[in-house]
Amino acid sequence: MSDMITADLVDLDLSADTKEAAARALAERMVALARVTDLDGFLADVAAREAQMPTGLDGGIGIPHCRSEHVTEPTLAFGRSTAGVDFGAADGPADLIFLIAAPAGADDAHLTILSSLARQLMNAEFTAALRSAGDAAGAAALIRGEEPAPATGITTGATTGATEGTSEDATEETRDTGAVSAAASAEAAPGSTGEDPAEAAAGGTGEDSAEAAPGSTGEDPDERGRPFRIVAVTSCPTGIAHTYMAAESLENAGREAGVDLVVETQGSAGFTRLDPAVIAAADGVIFAHDVPVRDKERFAGKATVDTGVKAAINRPGELIGEVRDRAARGEATSASPGATPVERGGETGEGYGTKLRKWLMSGVSYMVPFVAAGGLLIALGFAIGGYEINKAPSVMDHFVWTQADSWGALLFQIGGVAFAFLVPVLAGYIAYGMADRPGLVPGFVGGSIALTVNAGFLGGLAAGLLSGGVVLAIQRVPIPKALRGIMPVVVIPLISAAVVGFLMFVVIGKPIASAQSGMTDWLNGLSGANAILLGALLGLMMCFDLGGPVNKVAYTFATAGIAVASPSDSAMKIMAAVMAAGMVPPLAMALATTVRGRLFNAAERENGKAAWVLGASFISEGAIPFAAADPLRVIPSSMVGGAVTGALSMAFGATLRAPHGGIFVVPLIGNPLLYLVAIAAGVCVTTALVIVLKGLRKPVTGAAAQGPGGADPAAPTPGAKQPVAA
Repeated sequence: MSDMITADLVDLDLSADTKEAAARALAERMVALARVTDLDGFLADVAAREAQMPTGLDGGIGIPHCRSEHVTEPTLAFGRSTAGVDFGAADGPADLIFLIAAPAGADDAHLTILSSLARQLMNAEFTAALRSAGDAAGAAALIRGEEPAPATGITTGATTGATEGTSEDATEETRDTGAVSAAASAEAAPGSTGEDPAEAAAGGTGEDSAEAAPGSTGEDPDERGRPFRIVAVTSCPTGIAHTYMAAESLENAGREAGVDLVVETQGSAGFTRLDPAVIAAADGVIFAHDVPVRDKERFAGKATVDTGVKAAINRPGELIGEVRDRAARGEATSASPGATPVERGGETGEGYGTKLRKWLMSGVSYMVPFVAAGGLLIALGFAIGGYEINKAPSVMDHFVWTQADSWGALLFQIGGVAFAFLVPVLAGYIAYGMADRPGLVPGFVGGSIALTVNAGFLGGLAAGLLSGGVVLAIQRVPIPKALRGIMPVVVIPLISAAVVGFLMFVVIGKPIASAQSGMTDWLNGLSGANAILLGALLGLMMCFDLGGPVNKVAYTFATAGIAVASPSDSAMKIMAAVMAAGMVPPLAMALATTVRGRLFNAAERENGKAAWVLGASFISEGAIPFAAADPLRVIPSSMVGGAVTGALSMAFGATLRAPHGGIFVVPLIGNPLLYLVAIAAGVCVTTALVIVLKGLRKPVTGAAAQGPGGADPAAPTPGAKQPVAA
């Protein structure tokens, strides 16, 4: 941190009486050292960050900070005020003020150093030493870590239950492991016996924490051999200070309470995902954030406390106590709506095949809303204006308010614009899944080129994977320090877009376009038995994992065919077969719970009511609770029924221009009555198979082996919350 703060950036007699004046006084020192190029522009960025959330912390600390294009290099200025400056903390003015300035493209190494400072602010000895520093050079050296803070035995009120004597090295060692075991937690505990005097004086603010203090081992009541385990995520708008201070505060309080706690900091320098095994073993989750948590679905099914980042800094003991109470009451968040039984099975995602699947699903998941909106608008345009509406002139040139044809043309053209985003969004978010935000620019550029060269969806898939790979390769190249600040905003987008553009235009675009054209011609040539077999195959895929990867492959295959202004008859038949098959599993489960309710427990019968609506709306995930409870009977039965429906839909020649909507778009379907017959046939087949297979199940002898009311032990307990995707 030697290049971040010097004696010239320290003011031990800060005379400012407002936070704006304090920020200006410290910023002027940065300007004098050419660390800031535009004083007023930089202060405007500081004020904008302050408007998002006050930066004052309990314990007399103010940390105004921002990322700004007016900052030439990461810089830290420190001021000590005798009168104190109000930065919005609950306990009053701040006397220790740190102004943190980061460039708009600050590199990870500098942001890591700034995060280390944020953690130091949770150390009582560190802040006490700053308050007693006699000269600017000594204060700067202390902040740089060149002089150890003397052991004063004083704790601040910045953290509830903060640990005395906890060294920064021990904290970083704990975080770097990525997985905190009970043994590691025990090694960090000695010396963590201090009590926060502010908490004791509050008369009850730390009740939950106190329950796990003297005499408490933090053990799970149901498993006394280990401490209670918590995983936490911290994040703030800029990801520089509060993110890491909250993490430090939670870790200190966790050690104080005898709890095994590990934090994932989602800061500006990026983040390392917690090991899935650590998350799976956790008893509770704490989200302390002011921006959305990334990949939040990883933590589903746990007792969860969701709060702002400052709550984790000011009262971590309360949060730990609250999550323990919720776990004791059996409260848990439901599984992610998009999660399948396979995804909830705890796969680690370490294999390349699994990573590839997740990258592709990232693109598909962002593309689907465009498919649904654009497809439905196009279908409504045809319904209102007739099938010649695709030849209508632009509504900018001709639109009559009183003519239905004009409204039909308007809807059709809006839908066409939405459809034009499908391939770029697919490619962009495949690259995003691989390389995070730096992958977006080359991904969208590559996807747009795929449309230009008529490479279609296959070109989008290739462009997305290429873009992510190119960005990852660039990020592995050693970069001079002087260029790191412009890497994410200039260098990576420029080089990656140029490379991907060259490959798509010159190397692989034409071969992929030929393959896309060949596939289209093959689909157009399907008839008779071949078409029926394709319908059966798509039906099997739609019902295999109920909204999972295989289901999405079939759905994407179908939507690719109709994502053009004039889809072929074969493409519309495929879309109809896919939607019909996807409706079968939830409708069949709903019917089965109605006609043979005694084969299902109370929770499944309740889910069956919701499955009617979900199935009718073409939401295959409505059958997930049943598949998760009894996969060997439900999934094969669903696949058979889906295959029957897909084959019949193709045999009947039903067509569909809309990619979604279920029974609500029946008026837009070709041969609608036979289409409904195909769905009904598949539902009846699946229902019959499920009832027969469940009826053949041998009853479990012994009351101990049965759930309440003699329910099947393999099925969820009555009253248990079941995940229903919508």
